[in-house]
Amino acid sequence: MVTNVVLAKFTDQGVRNAKDSPKRADAFKQMAKTFGVTVKDIFWTQGRYDIVTIVEAPDEFSAMSLSLSLSALGNVRTESLRAFSADEMATIVGKML
Repeated sequence: MVTNVVLAKFTDQGVRNAKDSPKRADAFKQMAKTFGVTVKDIFWTQGRYDIVTIVEAPDEFSAMSLSLSLSALGNVRTESLRAFSADEMATIVGKML
């Protein structure tokens, strides 16, 4: 599984319809399932980003397809960060020279 931290900012359209954001989050969770992606958590935040989401995908292709599909709706623009667990990081640094 691939874990991503997805940072999202509302577009003008998204902020105009901010009241619908919790409903859109539920729809996003359903959309994610169609790609085999699990939404672990969604947080609405203050500051540079409006929403932070943690997702687990079977592969990078599924994660990217979900991200593009979400952005195509026009309510948010996203930035995805590949995340590594402590065990994954131990394996990675174990391969360092």
